[in-house]
Amino acid sequence: MKNYKLKKEDIKILIDSKEGCIATDRITVDGAKIGYMYREEPSEKYPDSGWRFLAGDESQEYLDNHENSEVYLLNTICNYDLDIIPYLDAEIGSAFYRNKRGKFVPDQED
Repeated sequence: MKNYKLKKEDIKILIDSKEGCIATDRITVDGAKIGYMYREEPSEKYPDSGWRFLAGDESQEYLDNHENSEVYLLNTICNYDLDIIPYLDAEIGSAFYRNKRGKFVPDQED
């Protein structure tokens, strides 16, 4: 049983979406800010936004362990980090990281 940083009653409706996303426990359990976010092709089986959220300091071993991530409503993750909201309409294939000044910037891999 995970001990989430935010309790169910603390979650407010911030966006109008019933779509899901994936976030790591570094965000929802440990309370880390989102450091990296990317949007992949959504699953056709579920109401999926395609967004994936990481603190950015997770090791590959941590990410490979599926117990360290969960599916959440996109609105729930917005409650953990309001800074993501302006980027949620970005197209599939978009990726952003939080720079040293704490602002999200596009991750443009060449």
